[in-house]
Amino acid sequence: MSASPLRKRAVSGDVPKDNPKFTNGHKISSEQGPPASPAAPSSLFKSSKFFLLLGAIVLSYFLRDRFFSVVSPSPADSYALCSAEGNKVYTVDNNNPAVQCIVVHRARIVDTGSLEQVKLRWEHSVVYSTREISNPTPLQVRYIKPGAIVVPGLSDSHAHILEYGASRALPLEGTKTIQETVERVRNYILSNPDVQKDKTKFILGGGWDHTVWPSSAWPSAADLDADPVIRGRPVVLQSKDCHALWVSSQALEASLPLPSEVEGGVIVRDSSGQPTGMLLDNAQELVKQPPLEEDDLLKRFKTAVKDAVKYGLTSIHDAGLDPMSLAFFKRQAHKGTLPIRIYGMTYFDETGEYWGNTTEPTIANEEQRLTARSVKIFADGALRTGGAALYEPYADNPTTNGFMRLDEDILFKYIPLFLRDGWQVNVHAIGDRANGIVIDAFEASLEGANVTALRPRLEHAQIMTPEDMARLGKLGVIASVQPTHAISDMWYAQDRLGPERVKNLYAFRTLIDKGARITLGSDFPVESMNPLSGFYAAVSRLSPDGESPHGPEGWFPEQRLTRQEALRGMTIDPAWASFTEEYLGSLEIGKRADFVVLSQDIMTVPVNEILATEVLATVVDGRAIYGNF
Repeated sequence: MSASPLRKRAVSGDVPKDNPKFTNGHKISSEQGPPASPAAPSSLFKSSKFFLLLGAIVLSYFLRDRFFSVVSPSPADSYALCSAEGNKVYTVDNNNPAVQCIVVHRARIVDTGSLEQVKLRWEHSVVYSTREISNPTPLQVRYIKPGAIVVPGLSDSHAHILEYGASRALPLEGTKTIQETVERVRNYILSNPDVQKDKTKFILGGGWDHTVWPSSAWPSAADLDADPVIRGRPVVLQSKDCHALWVSSQALEASLPLPSEVEGGVIVRDSSGQPTGMLLDNAQELVKQPPLEEDDLLKRFKTAVKDAVKYGLTSIHDAGLDPMSLAFFKRQAHKGTLPIRIYGMTYFDETGEYWGNTTEPTIANEEQRLTARSVKIFADGALRTGGAALYEPYADNPTTNGFMRLDEDILFKYIPLFLRDGWQVNVHAIGDRANGIVIDAFEASLEGANVTALRPRLEHAQIMTPEDMARLGKLGVIASVQPTHAISDMWYAQDRLGPERVKNLYAFRTLIDKGARITLGSDFPVESMNPLSGFYAAVSRLSPDGESPHGPEGWFPEQRLTRQEALRGMTIDPAWASFTEEYLGSLEIGKRADFVVLSQDIMTVPVNEILATEVLATVVDGRAIYGNF
């Protein structure tokens, strides 16, 4: 792991302006096609056309500012992946957006173009991958299935890997009432003998959503304790947005004593002042649970990765690694067992000691798959649970305008410190007031700095005033957004925000028009892990069944992204947001061979058919980790 090139640089006075050194440190059915048949050297060299053609090919590659060296490839390390139906490989290369073939050699893309072009260059040893390939074997050509396409490896810019694995043990998504949710917990206990026999074993689940229940009221410990199978057991259930915990009386008692108040959080109490079993935002940290064992972490990790590769994810930005999670990922990386690339954001605890100048960022090179060079700071809560910090009170609850999870002075103090010490700073902000305060802090911290080198991020950027969207674009701060949140929240958003303020919620097109660079994620397990769900939501603003509060054209259809923007938001834009655009994010010569084979063309099929797309293969460094091609 290399040390950060930003190390020990001041953010304001000492930060160099536009200093080039102040950077991130980087200067299907598998159908065997007919083997290439090189012509006899004696006949080739008699033809002047050969020399003209070869010279043109060599010149074209030198014009790409590339250099050559000699290698001898193994047939197993090299192949061309092509479409028999024309240019169905979407490279996300601005200069060559769609091609027929890519050529892979030793984990890299070494050529792109038509089948005729790549075969000719291969046969005449002018394939680029920082080297010339000398005396190669005939190029192995593989064809994707009819109708299929190839896209770069898909990335999720904001997700929670281990939390996803935990949520799969007892998923509570889709329940329509409190009683149905309680019944699901009961059935989980009865179907797991080891849990049923041990009443001291903590029962963990997640995904419940009170906004779809008839009363939209908070559940309570009493609701869990009313079931005789559950009563007396410690139960901890995470909400869909991960900003609330619903716990049983046993779990609550194990966490006593509770403070009277929590800064940046809420202990929900009844009319007599007693805790009800609901804890919001920072108050969630009060719930005491037994420490997780290595086997628990490994099981969660394997569950998440198994689903991730099934959905075509080759890279995930984990948005908030606590010390235990980060240490686990480092152990897995040391063992060489990371099947996908992980970009970790280290969780910031404002009550602890500042660690930015005592901990080295983990910056992976091209051969490694774990990076932890960013810090994640929470500014406010969530819209769904009423904790997003707004300028004006909630329309459906005028007694509150939400709350900040930390004092705003902390943002002004620590953002410049982390930037100075080589850390990318990513701040969670949902409400318009929270986003405004965070942008104020970024403005103060980035004055005179090379923002391209620092690449700070605003995580969620959900509700913003038009003025703040313009400031965001001018600053160059990345907006890390989640399209599936938009189609989840659209059903209650206007009730919560009112008809005018709701227009500034999930305003992706406006953000782009104001000059902001966006990157797309899911926030799984809050939403579906499937990146094609995010692609569909971004380009349609419709529910999976084609509905919206504004009809079949979508919810605020003027905020839709184009398909090209959505694809870039899941490929090259996340690479930029994680400082890896030099070797990831597109299928360009010299980059790592991370790609996905999809069953149909998501760039052209009708919108209502996008979600029927299947992942046929997920490939990292040229080798399939899911499916085949």
